[in-house]
Amino acid sequence: MISSSPPVLNEPLKLLSIVIPARDEEGCIASTVEHLYVELRIHDVPHEIIVVDDGSTDSTWAVLESVKPRVPTLRPVKNDGLNGFGRAIIFGLNSISGDAAVIMMADESDDCRDVVRYWQLLNQGWDAVFGSRFIKGGGVIDYPWLKLKVNRLANLFIRLMFNVRLNDTTNAFKAYRRTVIEGCRPLLSPHFNLTVEIPLKTIVRGYTWTVIPITWRNRRTGTPKLKIKEMGSRYLFICLYLWLEKYFSRGDYRKAPQPEVRSATAVR
Repeated sequence: MISSSPPVLNEPLKLLSIVIPARDEEGCIASTVEHLYVELRIHDVPHEIIVVDDGSTDSTWAVLESVKPRVPTLRPVKNDGLNGFGRAIIFGLNSISGDAAVIMMADESDDCRDVVRYWQLLNQGWDAVFGSRFIKGGGVIDYPWLKLKVNRLANLFIRLMFNVRLNDTTNAFKAYRRTVIEGCRPLLSPHFNLTVEIPLKTIVRGYTWTVIPITWRNRRTGTPKLKIKEMGSRYLFICLYLWLEKYFSRGDYRKAPQPEVRSATAVR
């Protein structure tokens, strides 16, 4: 298992908030929400599903309204301010009622069964749980070859820069206790670079984390929102910002140390 130091003594969790940013996702958002709701109910996970409509120009909002009677835990909200993937997630995180949160994509590329596994590991005491598609047991289906090559190079750069074993930092699909989210503020990234900012802040600021294999499948409807050519400098900016924090902040933003949990699952 890839992880930080063992989990600490944390308060039991009561509610999981799943934050899903959505922009022009009328073709898939209903099935994403409904499948997630069924999986969480089967495993008795107390939850709320917060879908952030990030300035959609199609019928995404109308679809969400039509789904609400079938999914009573759904809480759709509108980001009426400046739009952007990162801004939508921050808007959603500002709206959560839960003491833990999972960030999930709207296009059903993420497996809702992995959300249950995230919840279970957070309840073992971990501050954060990261999924990796590129460790034993993980996998990708129909990943565009160019995007895959860029992804692996970007993640190798991050691994070398921060000297961490995590090899899928850029993947948005991760889980955090609310204390981690608050400890990572202020969140700066308005776009997809938020997917790098939160996990790197989690690591740099001393929260405990572990990694599990997850699966990813390319979207079957709609169009991808990530524009690789627009994101290079943004990813680099946030990486440099956090590299400076890691080596020059003298620990000013680090989590205060807490007692370890003695658990058979802890890595020693």
